[in-house]
Amino acid sequence: MRAWLFPGQGSQYVGMIRDLVEAFPSARELLERAESLLGFPLGTLCFNGPDEQLRQTQYTQPALFVHEAILVELLRDVLPADAVAGHSVGEYAAFYAAGVLSFEDAVRLVRLRGQLMADAGSHSPGMMAAVIGLEDERVEALCAELSQSNGIVVAANYNAPGQLVISGSAELVRIAAERLRAAGALKVLELPVSGAFHSPLMEPARERLAEAIQQTPFQRARIPIYCNVSAEPLQEPDQLRHALIAQLTSPVRWKQTLQRLYADGVREFVEVGPGKVLQGLVKRTLSGVSIRGIDTAEDVRRIWADSSYEPTS
Repeated sequence: MRAWLFPGQGSQYVGMIRDLVEAFPSARELLERAESLLGFPLGTLCFNGPDEQLRQTQYTQPALFVHEAILVELLRDVLPADAVAGHSVGEYAAFYAAGVLSFEDAVRLVRLRGQLMADAGSHSPGMMAAVIGLEDERVEALCAELSQSNGIVVAANYNAPGQLVISGSAELVRIAAERLRAAGALKVLELPVSGAFHSPLMEPARERLAEAIQQTPFQRARIPIYCNVSAEPLQEPDQLRHALIAQLTSPVRWKQTLQRLYADGVREFVEVGPGKVLQGLVKRTLSGVSIRGIDTAEDVRRIWADSSYEPTS
């Protein structure tokens, strides 16, 4: 069985999407449709930067979704998936790939999500830090202890064994970082993000995003979507709505998602989108599986050639 995995924030890079748009008319058409909804020249920003702007949440998230949606359309007929999962904002591409959301509705939700998260980060300043080399339970216990004082720090991304991201108010995250180093963490690295994502500090964004999600048509997923909130495979619209709403203030259970995919029989993992972050997390989490990534026009052509695929005009 094959699973498509869609990366999230941090995988973007200046130059993304460009060769896809230059190589495939369908990619240009999707980019133009997205730009008409977004109200800013996404292609110019992705192609040329500057990097400082592309890294801003309100721009990063639409860029990632459009890149991933383009690849979905280029791969759908030649490398079909049996299941999908997406890391944080990558979950929207998973919903699109599984037929739950239309392209236009997904773009609208991702645009709103990025704006709301950026606003929440401005009004409730926070930060995130990656903790390397400690058991999840020790990190969770320390976060729970510190959160009893004034502030919030929680486990936010269970990325791989020995790699857990914490999120919360800046002062408490920095205190947690010092305590975790003292407890034996190999590294604690502050992440270049604009807020305390996947923590209770995102509650104002979650409430407003929930209203939009409730008003958006959802279809039953054609294939199982392994959702961040529970790591469980879901297909029913009401379940998927609930998972997407809860995701904003809940941890991304990525390690558990990969383990559940493996337990359910998936042995081929394909990262669909920019970069190689998720390929690395699969390697750290699972053994005895096939892993590859598809990001560029060259990657797509290689897949087409390997399968003797003849695209329709």
